[in-house]
Amino acid sequence: MRKNDGKPALSSVSREMGEPVQVLPEITLDPPGHWVEILDMFHNGVLILDRNGIIKVYNRAARRIFGEDRETSPGRHIQEVRPGVWPEFQRIIATGQPQIGRKLSIAGATVIANRSPILIDGQVQGVISVFQDISEYETIISELKSFQRLNRELEAIFESSYDGLYITDGKANTIRVNRAYERITGLRREDLIGRNMHELVDEKVYDHSVTLEVIKKRQPVTLMQVVSGDKQVIVTGTPIFDDEGEIALVVTNVRNITELNQLKAELENSRRIASRMAQTLLEQDSVEHAMQQMVVKSQSMMKVVRTAIKVAGTQAPVLLQGESGVGKSMLARFIHQISDRKERVFVKINCGTIPPTLMESELFGYEKGAFTGAMPGGKAGMIETAHLGTVFLDEIAELRPEMQIKLLEVIEDKTFVRVGGTRPVEVDVRIVAATNRDLLEMIHEGTFREDLYYRLNVVPISIPPLRRRREDIVPLVMKFVDSLNRRNGTAKRFDSRVIDRLMEYDYPGNVRELINIVERMMILSDGERLCAQDLPEETFSPACAFNLPSGVGTLKASVQALETQMIKAAIEKEASLAAAAQCLGVHPTTLWRKITRYGVSGDIAKMK
Repeated sequence: MRKNDGKPALSSVSREMGEPVQVLPEITLDPPGHWVEILDMFHNGVLILDRNGIIKVYNRAARRIFGEDRETSPGRHIQEVRPGVWPEFQRIIATGQPQIGRKLSIAGATVIANRSPILIDGQVQGVISVFQDISEYETIISELKSFQRLNRELEAIFESSYDGLYITDGKANTIRVNRAYERITGLRREDLIGRNMHELVDEKVYDHSVTLEVIKKRQPVTLMQVVSGDKQVIVTGTPIFDDEGEIALVVTNVRNITELNQLKAELENSRRIASRMAQTLLEQDSVEHAMQQMVVKSQSMMKVVRTAIKVAGTQAPVLLQGESGVGKSMLARFIHQISDRKERVFVKINCGTIPPTLMESELFGYEKGAFTGAMPGGKAGMIETAHLGTVFLDEIAELRPEMQIKLLEVIEDKTFVRVGGTRPVEVDVRIVAATNRDLLEMIHEGTFREDLYYRLNVVPISIPPLRRRREDIVPLVMKFVDSLNRRNGTAKRFDSRVIDRLMEYDYPGNVRELINIVERMMILSDGERLCAQDLPEETFSPACAFNLPSGVGTLKASVQALETQMIKAAIEKEASLAAAAQCLGVHPTTLWRKITRYGVSGDIAKMK
């Protein structure tokens, strides 16, 4: 602006920019040179327009803010430079109303502008706009808000952690403690924050400090810590390093061992329950499988089957004991079928049917040229062919002592040597053995090795004879009859009196004999209904074939005589009072009372 008579042209430059600028009438809007230089020193941008929109002042800060060069100079119309702002300037010129704190985005910059009309003699002669670039402030504010949001999130995470968190600075001064730490230790954060770990250890708040160990070793440390003399916790301290490689923070994670031990105990208990349930279900499935293959009705056979199911899940050798014909072979195959070897081979070896001279070569095989008549390429033995499967050694008592030694080697070392060979052969087989002889007596006689007996007798299973489990007779008969009818295309059935007679017979040959009796009757009978006359002679039980003494006339005397004979026969036949009572169909107490009443003589000491 030009000076007039040596006076300053703009008398209200120092006024607050929000008010209309009062200009003396003789002052024009063209500033003198030194005012332009002064305005160029301003940090804020300054723009002055006349009422026609011609730029009178556009200082250096304005060009810097908008990234413009020197060419944006006074004399140009504002619409050429900032087309979008001219309508707002026109509104100020027309109304004389200023715009204060106007936030604008112009040419990629965010500015806050104060725009005021320039009044001369009460008339608006132009507009002055002073503005400041707040882009950097906007970025700072945005970053500050992000930092505040992140801080809130970290605070929420810190406080919601289930594990206790304890933070110190590099000098071991406590900075932060979360709620979980207070819950686990019973300590309050207001009693800890600002305290040094050396002090807390000296005061016996902690028996020792993981923080001090971390500062000392400059690496993560985990240890057990006792808090307040009674709470045991596990703590892990981790150092946080600054840019200079110094420890800035130590973050300690704290977990209550008591809670962990409780959780561990609960987990172990849950696992045990789940394991028991799974084992129970497995055993139940196996029992149902056994019921489909075998007749299991008596409690004694149910106990045998359950034992077999339990041992089938292991690799332990099994020794099946029982009279001939009780079903040892069937039980051995059942053990194999429910074991983890069920997909592999099941090899049955009857030790009583193989000649002694061939036993070794049959069981363990032979090498090429081992003996005269040997196959040119040698031969694998039966045990070797059962690799990964099950070997059932029936009539194990018939095995010669030298073969017993080789079998013991298979069980203990899982190796053997073929006949004529020198190289051990490795084999993995499950051994199930069976016998109807007393192996302990054979050990005393020197015909069976004691060490082999105890290796086989890990899990002994004794199968009771059929006469000891008469509940199984009728279901067995029904099963055999049904099977034979389907096989032969017949529809034969047994008379009830035949069933009664079969229930009374003792079956020296056990289940095998029962099968033979039923099949013989089915073959020889003429009609579809099998009657008592179809029964073989051996089935007429001695207990039912008593001759009454002569001279017995009254019914009571006859009954007494018959009972005496039946009791004597049962005592002589059975090994115990319970067995004799079961044979006679009475309670043991009743039997003993009748023995006493009738004065039955004989070997009754065993009955007591």
